[in-house]
Amino acid sequence: MRMPTGSSSATGRSSRSDTTGLLNSASRHRLPTIYAWREYVAAGGLISYGSRITDAWHQVGVYFGRILRGEKPADLPIVQPTKFEMIINLQAAKALGLTVPNNLLVTGDEVIE
Repeated sequence: MRMPTGSSSATGRSSRSDTTGLLNSASRHRLPTIYAWREYVAAGGLISYGSRITDAWHQVGVYFGRILRGEKPADLPIVQPTKFEMIINLQAAKALGLTVPNNLLVTGDEVIE
């Protein structure tokens, strides 16, 4: 895995399948990284900002139900997330030698200490 210099964002199917490897690599290279899913921050990542995966799966169920009731998938509207959350891991920030500004801490939906 080639890691870029500077900060980066990690999302997508391939990176979600290797949470530990991605976190270890970012930590080893001391990269402050923002993730799209809260699971990365719970596992030791710095910050996540994105929609809740549980909300996305709920919407999948709603769509599936509509299709089972006979609606055509092509007729269903495209739905985008409307709720986003920011999770901050202060332990990860400390390990990277970063100080998270107070205005970011009060804006976060959850702060892991």
